[in-house]
Amino acid sequence: MSDVTTQNAPAVDRVTGPWNDVSLPVAERVEALLAQMTLEEKVSQLGSHWEMREDTEAQGEVAPMEDAMSAGKLPFAQEIVDGEGQLTRTYGTVAVSVADGAKDLRERQAAIISANRFGIPALAHEECLTGFTAYQATVYPTSLAWGATFDPELIEEMAAAIGRDMAAVGVQQGLSPVLDVVRDARWGRVEETIGEDPYVVGTLGTAYVKGLQSGGVIATLKHFAGYAASRAARNHAPVHIGRRELEDLILAPFEMAVREGRVGSVMNSYADIDGEAPAASPWLLTEVLRDRWGFTGTVVADYWSVAFLERMHRVAEDQAEAARLAVTAGLDVELPHTGGYRTLAQQVRDGHLEEAVIDRSVRRVLRQKVQLGMLDAGEGESWEPQIDEAVDLDSAANRALARRVAARSLVLLKNDGVLPAPAEALAGRRVAVIGASADEPRTMMGCYSFPNHVLAKYPAGTFPHQGIGVPMPSILTALRETYDGAEITYSPGAPIVEHDISGIADAAEQAAAADLAVVTVGDLAGMFGAGTSGEGCDVEDLRLPGAQQELVEAVLEAGERSGTPVVLVVVSGRPYALGGLAERCAAVVQAFFPGEEGGPALASLMSGEIEPVGRLPIGVPVHPGGQPAGYLAAPLGQNSQGVSNLDPTPLYPFGHGLSYSRVEYRGLRLSAEEIAVDGTVEATVTVANTGDRPVDEVVQLYFGDPVAQVARPVRQLLGYARAVLQPGETREVSFQVHADRFSFTGVELRRIVEPGRIDLWSGPSAGDLPLEATVRLSGETRDITGARVLTTPARVS
Repeated sequence: MSDVTTQNAPAVDRVTGPWNDVSLPVAERVEALLAQMTLEEKVSQLGSHWEMREDTEAQGEVAPMEDAMSAGKLPFAQEIVDGEGQLTRTYGTVAVSVADGAKDLRERQAAIISANRFGIPALAHEECLTGFTAYQATVYPTSLAWGATFDPELIEEMAAAIGRDMAAVGVQQGLSPVLDVVRDARWGRVEETIGEDPYVVGTLGTAYVKGLQSGGVIATLKHFAGYAASRAARNHAPVHIGRRELEDLILAPFEMAVREGRVGSVMNSYADIDGEAPAASPWLLTEVLRDRWGFTGTVVADYWSVAFLERMHRVAEDQAEAARLAVTAGLDVELPHTGGYRTLAQQVRDGHLEEAVIDRSVRRVLRQKVQLGMLDAGEGESWEPQIDEAVDLDSAANRALARRVAARSLVLLKNDGVLPAPAEALAGRRVAVIGASADEPRTMMGCYSFPNHVLAKYPAGTFPHQGIGVPMPSILTALRETYDGAEITYSPGAPIVEHDISGIADAAEQAAAADLAVVTVGDLAGMFGAGTSGEGCDVEDLRLPGAQQELVEAVLEAGERSGTPVVLVVVSGRPYALGGLAERCAAVVQAFFPGEEGGPALASLMSGEIEPVGRLPIGVPVHPGGQPAGYLAAPLGQNSQGVSNLDPTPLYPFGHGLSYSRVEYRGLRLSAEEIAVDGTVEATVTVANTGDRPVDEVVQLYFGDPVAQVARPVRQLLGYARAVLQPGETREVSFQVHADRFSFTGVELRRIVEPGRIDLWSGPSAGDLPLEATVRLSGETRDITGARVLTTPARVS
């Protein structure tokens, strides 16, 4: 990092006033300050600065467009004249210790405070998708693993821990969670999403928002909206979906996080929707987000998206017009550094932009800074970030929490009885561990983890004590520790990225000589083609990367000849097509980048120390090509029984996951056979554990609208709840279902609840629904124009 003290802007005399008076209401303090600010001082609050490392050691940039988009970026001293809105990734740009990052942050904040008359600090933001994206910080499971937990309380607890760590080092805003609903699993950023169902995405994403903000850090929803619905699953590609799909599936999680989570910030999507760029969309950023949902926070730009309006979307003639379009639409702060927004003051003076538009965004920025206590310093005082340099960003408590999240995210897809395999049962036996991912800890992490996002760009030894930054036991290490009485051999078999079959014969030979073969396959996350999963790592189809398909087939053939059972472990950022492989395996486990404690969690699952409780947040396909839009398809999107020869039915459906016990679904009863179009019905499901081990069952309730004015999903998740059942125990799960949960966007593009029959089902997955019932909605079609019921509360008794 550069020496801030040698490049500061000249200090100016400090002016204090009512904005520093903590006894006054926030709004009054903001208006008093706004009234005293010059136009340049206002505009300065809408910009940002990113002090990026300039060297030749990096093997790639954060993004390939970084150099082009950074053209014209001002040095720090010039950037902060009159103040600064945000500081970008002080801790997350290069590997720095807490002490070094704190020193840099303090110096930059001091320089910013001294450079503007009112002593307004910048708001510091960082990435936090898999935990705080900083050196030596805990790497938690990635978002798709959160979805697999079906456990909002746990995700809120995790997010609160992340928020506390970030706040402890002076960070005020985190760029997470991602609320994109997956529409095509070939998209590289599937690992960053929570899954394919808007209700699961919404409930878990809202839980993350609540947790992070309880820790004192503003959460940021992204990417608003439609980013994951790109054509052909290409990153930054156009999105061509109808308004109905956008409203009912894509926007639903964002609305929940705004209304129920009270999120403080939203980030725009890069993609364009039917030609309209979200960064310049008044409909999205103002009409929907603010006027309809009541959002009062800030909208921040995804990095360089203001510049993209000119250079990629081509809807602006130059950066001045791009800035004008964005701020007018409702985009408040330009990230990661000030570009086009630097022109806003002159545009107001030239009559191209009303100052009231600037005031609107500045008011939102100042409100957050006042609420965070950043303007509480009175005369003779100076605000400075409160930083605990002794904080352990990878504490024992963090690691224990990461282990719990990892354990609850593992999904047992298939099991013929080979699992659990207790350590004593394999004592003296031979276990062949096969697969490059078994001995590569980086395969446990997503692309926004610090080791994969930053450290992977630099040769080993670039930074002191570089390594991965945190202890991260590999799967191989964890299995050796768990099965210390067994003879464990290891063969990588085939690399993850390259198509190299030279090691497959050795792997097959080891499998044939073993009593049990554990084969790990999947992804190595990276950025912009540097990995098999992650931002800019899109794929043509869902065949396992490299030669891993051939590896599994060879091991299965060897096992079939020798009688060796094969346990397949998929550690990935997306589901891969397992048709033709899974049925030949004794067991299949899916792990979605389970983080730094993923290896030990997997070993505990296999040995039976813990129960498998994860469920699929996205279906696993049979075939690698012909990608469906997910389980939420209308009738024509389902298997057409001969009309087309392509069957999109998944191998393992949304919500699927086995346990080591047996659960029976014994009854679904309703409190009423008919309710009004604004009424509520209680649906009660009876479940019983008929096995000999405890089980933590995810009881799922679905609905279908068999006759509607538009084609609707055949089935859609209505609610879910976890029921812990001891052997022989029976419990009831009751769901309170408001008629608003059956609403949809009708033919006139208005949200309505339509009278008629609603089918309800319950079971362990979208593809296994043994219980059914019917309720009728009575009355006239009801328009929903304001707030609506977004959740289905459940209780377990």
